[in-house]
Amino acid sequence: MILVGEFEQWCIADEQTPDNILQQAIDWACGRGGADCSKTQVHQPCYFPNTVRDHASYIFNSYYQRFKNKGASCYFNGAAMTTELDPSKK
Repeated sequence: MILVGEFEQWCIADEQTPDNILQQAIDWACGRGGADCSKTQVHQPCYFPNTVRDHASYIFNSYYQRFKNKGASCYFNGAAMTTELDPSKK
């Protein structure tokens, strides 16, 4: 029996996006966007690896999971993309 359902999706930073563009998207998501950015701060569980790309992926996904049911996308001006591969298992 095959179950038809929605695959779980995560929103991650696009690997082709330069760090300065990712940082602009992080600033928006953490400021006006409403993402939970607290866990990427120093001494918090998602601080390491301490890279703009890893922090962006966590923050983009925080925003996407929080607001996707209200119509939010995983776009961030082209800086992000969705994946069905759990990024925490990489």
